[in-house]
Amino acid sequence: MTNKRYWLLSLGIVVLLSFYPLLMGGQVLWDYLREGHVMAEDYPKYVIPYTPIALALIASVAVLPLAVKACKRHALPVVTLFGLGCFLLAEVLFERVVVFEAGELTEVGAWQAYMCYATPEAMGVQTFIEGRLTDRYSPVFKVHFYLISILIVVAVIGVVHGFGRMVRERDNAKRKSLTLQTMAVGTFIGLCILACFTSFYRTGELHISPLSSWLMSAFFIVFGLTAGVYCGGLTYGPKPLLSCWIPALIASATTLVMYIGELVLMGGVLFRFGQGVMFTPVSTTPFAPVDIAVILLSGLIIYAILALVRPKPIKFLTTPTNPVPRD
Repeated sequence: MTNKRYWLLSLGIVVLLSFYPLLMGGQVLWDYLREGHVMAEDYPKYVIPYTPIALALIASVAVLPLAVKACKRHALPVVTLFGLGCFLLAEVLFERVVVFEAGELTEVGAWQAYMCYATPEAMGVQTFIEGRLTDRYSPVFKVHFYLISILIVVAVIGVVHGFGRMVRERDNAKRKSLTLQTMAVGTFIGLCILACFTSFYRTGELHISPLSSWLMSAFFIVFGLTAGVYCGGLTYGPKPLLSCWIPALIASATTLVMYIGELVLMGGVLFRFGQGVMFTPVSTTPFAPVDIAVILLSGLIIYAILALVRPKPIKFLTTPTNPVPRD
């Protein structure tokens, strides 16, 4: 495949996968520009952050060939910063949209917060509108959204740039690492889409069902794995400290940050995955043993995976300087 065909194919795939977020964003902007607000029944789920993510990725992939030509080996950080800037700009613009329901205007941030907490269908649409949307919520929870969004933007740009460099330089040394990155970010985006439409089947209760518990745990772990694999691609090499240990620590730290985002969203408590010692908070902390296990598991999994795929150090054969004479 030629370099030009690769970039056109990459841009086409990103645009195709972004069709629904772009459609949602276009619908919201049309209503807002025409009426000055968006009716609650016409407000699509999760326009933000996924429409800004789509716009950022399309813009980044479009300028990536120019950045590679102009910036050479610095193209990845340059385009990554450009993509994050596009995302933040689009996010701020979409957050200015207001939702109109029952004679009142509601900030979009409230919809973001409570669609994470539980689906409107689970709580009852009228209760959801009249009760939850009138409660005060902390805007700090947006860090939760921003972290997810930033990871998706950074990881996808890294995959597209990495495979592009492989095509351009005819060097397959990082094929395994890039394949892992693609699998991780693809799985994570899939879980994000599932969360958009199901809220992982949460009903607003603190104790959640086994299915919801498994899905939430998988989301937290894959979130950490995606960050760890991306870091592992940057530090790919034979040294275990750089290629395994540091990505593993970053994976666990990223999962921990996701838990902190849940704490902010839930007002200082976490969803409980079950009953018993494993699911009871340890001492005065909000973390149960199962939560600590999930945080550690993301790091352990990424360490094991990267230890398998990292290139092994080359061993040079040496001859003794003073060989022992034979009898």
